[in-house]
Parts: sequence; structure tokens; C-alpha cells
Amino acid sequence: MSSDIQAIDQAVEAAACVAGFWAESNSAVRAALLRGLAAGLEQQQQALVAVADEETGLGTPRLNGEVARTAFQLRGFANEVEAGVPYGVVDDQAVAGAPPAGRPHLTRVQQPLGPVAMFSASNFPFAFSVLGGDTASALAAGCPVVVKAHSGHPRLSRAVHEVAQGVLAAQKLPAGLLGLVDGASRAGGVHLVAHPQIAAVAFTGSYQGGVALWKAANERPRPVPFFGELGSINPLVALPQILEHDGAALATTLAASITSGTGQFCTSPGVIVLLEHPASDQFIAQLSDALQPIKTHRMLTPGMRSGFDSGVAQLSKSASARALFMPLTDGDGPAPRLFEVDAQALISDAHLREEMFGPAAVVVKVRSVSQAIEVLHAIGGSLTATLWGLEQDCADNRALLRAARQIAGRVLFSGVPTGVAVTHAQQHGGPWPASTQPHTTSVGYAALARFVRPVALQDAPSWALTEGSLQP
Repeated sequence: MSSDIQAIDQAVEAAACVAGFWAESNSAVRAALLRGLAAGLEQQQQALVAVADEETGLGTPRLNGEVARTAFQLRGFANEVEAGVPYGVVDDQAVAGAPPAGRPHLTRVQQPLGPVAMFSASNFPFAFSVLGGDTASALAAGCPVVVKAHSGHPRLSRAVHEVAQGVLAAQKLPAGLLGLVDGASRAGGVHLVAHPQIAAVAFTGSYQGGVALWKAANERPRPVPFFGELGSINPLVALPQILEHDGAALATTLAASITSGTGQFCTSPGVIVLLEHPASDQFIAQLSDALQPIKTHRMLTPGMRSGFDSGVAQLSKSASARALFMPLTDGDGPAPRLFEVDAQALISDAHLREEMFGPAAVVVKVRSVSQAIEVLHAIGGSLTATLWGLEQDCADNRALLRAARQIAGRVLFSGVPTGVAVTHAQQHGGPWPASTQPHTTSVGYAALARFVRPVALQDAPSWALTEGSLQP
């Protein structure tokens, strides 16, 4: 047996051994752990950010902000625990008589799923990694976690895990509540998902890798939930009226969004849909002028840079696409790119709709709102859709909104999709391939619901309905 398979088995076994204990833990214990993890992260922030910057090149301002977000959401899930969210009970008293009016006494409770395999993301080394939102929500739900570290930031993953182990030890909690698998191969990742003691999987990453793991989760003798985020185009529709009034400012905002993090955000806007109109032509020129000179930092991994270059090359060779400006010489990162693609070609050819994970976007000019809707449906499942200029209530705007809601998990009417608030109302997910479970979210406090399942207790004896018994 290879060393990484042995390490996976040991980490999963340790998690399985403490799963019952953690499922039965009360709100004070869980909340204290989550807050302790947030404090531990902040206490070591300077050293951790230095390691993260060496490995990712994301820059200290961005990384410090990410630590703040990670600590914020850990404390937020602690608040959810103290509010009783993972311990929610619905009680229907018995009603005498025959059904349908008559009924037994039913008490609906929450049951933690068990050990969760969490695959870290490359582009958020804190917020979607060892102590990120998936880990925080699973621990809050009562599930131990086994983290598959990302190869793009292994030293940081080990350092954060060491911080977490220190917090667990200080609180006299078992180390198996948070395991780390470091350096596992792709085969090791599949082995982790297929392990019989893993009860659920959380994944953020590439389409190819995600689909392979999703298949593994569903081909098990006992399939388990796979909460995967696999990629997103994030279309943005801008109507002429708003471009006439505010085109220059919107172009600057959009250019910054396309290049933020060297375009390595899952919510980066990839397709810009414009109606044929002089204001749209002016906006394309404004966007080109704003985008072309932006300098980017190096991409997270050589593989990502290779994938981006390949996507740009494929689009450059297409007879249906044309570059809207000559890119400047690459610096530490790739120079931004902007292409215009024929609308009907994009609708017909799936290759023209492939995600370019990097600082690039595609402009599509359409003849009508109905063709814009065709473009949205052709793009399909997306984390976000942005609609600029829909202030008026009219049939066309209602149709655009209807189409956007059908394909996206979050619809914006102003601003840009990069930047995802951690709130109760947030939805970070969408129809395939944006996510494998579009009714769930990986950001926001509703993420906790992924890792519990309901159980109805019928005519339970009084001892089974005491507070201690209702905590699974």
C-alpha cells in the first residue's frame, strides 16, 4: 500500500473514531472550537500570510483580507451553532382520530452525516482551504473533517493545520476532528472519496477533477453526497441605456473584476453580452482601454498558466472570434485579453463557451433581447449572472431576469460578481456545472445544511425527546 493511501486511511479512521463524540457535542463545545480556530489563525496571521504569499503570489493585502474573511466566517458559524441551527427540532403533536386529520406524534431532528472529505481550492488558500468555509460549516454541523491539501500551497496547509491542532489540544478535543492529507495523488483523492467511512465530500476545483471525484462518490456501494463547484462563466448583460449614462465608470469596474486575482476567481465575469447599439460599441472601446494596461501577478500554478494559454490560443485560432486589442507583453502574470465572438457561433459551438480561468473575457453582441436570452441558455449553469440597466419594469427586462434565474445561483443588478459576502441570504452554487448540488451553497451560513440530514422520531418515549437526547 502506498504511503499516501496509508495516510488517507489513518486520517479517515481517526475522523470516524470521533464522529459519534462530535455529533453528540453541545453548542458550547462546538462554538468554542470555531472561535478558537479563528483566534489561532489571527494570532499566527503574519507568519501564515508570508508563507501563503511565497507559495501563491497573491500578495499580502489580498491574503490579509482573506484571513479576515476566514476568521469572520468561523465566528459566524459559531453564532449559528449557539443559535441552535444544527440542533433544530420541529415538533408535531399527536392528533387523535383517523388520517388524514389524525396523526402520530412526530419530532423532526437533525443528524450529522459523519466524516467529510474536503478538497481545498487553489485560488483561496485560506477561505477555501484547511479552515475555510467547508471545514467551518462541517464542524458546526457536527461532522469531523479530513482535508485534502491543495498542491499549490502545501506548506501553508501544513502550517494552518498545525495551528488547528494546537487549538484542539488546548481545548482537550481529539486531533481526529480535523485531519490533513498532504501530497496525495489523484488516485489518492479518489481513494479518499471512495473510503467507506467518508459520509460526504466538499470540492472546489476544475471541471475534469471534479467530475472524476463526483463519479467516484456515486459509484461507491453506498453513494454519498458530493458538493462540488466545477466552474462558471458568469455572464454579464449590459443594456445600452446604462452604458450611455455610465459606460466609462462601468468599464473601469468591469476591467478590474476581470483581472482581479489574475482572473483566478470562480466568479470572474467571462462573457459580456451587449445589444447592437452605438453605446455598446463605445463601451467595448472603453473596456478595451481600461483592460489592456492592467498588470497581473503570476498565476497560482504552472498548470493553470498552461491551461489559460491553451484557452487563449484556441480562441485566437477560431474564425468566429477576434481579439479586440493587441495584448501587452506578459509580465509576472499574463497580459489581459479581450475577444469578440459572433453570437450565433457562441450559441452553436460549445468550445467557444469554455471557461478561460485567467484575465480574459469574451464580448458578444446580440441583435435583440431574445438572442441575449439564447446566449444565456447556451452558457448554462453558472454561479452568477449580472444584469446591468434593468431599472424599468417591462417585458424584456422580466424575460432577461427569468433567463438569468434559470441558469445562475446569484443574479446581480449592479456591481460585479467578484466578491462573495458571507451572509444568511448568500447563494454560491448553480445548475451544472457551476455545482453538483444546485440547491445548496458553499458560501454563507446556509452551507451548514449540507452536512446534516433530517430524521423524524415517531411516538418517541419521553427520554428520547429530552434536550440531551435530541442532540444526536
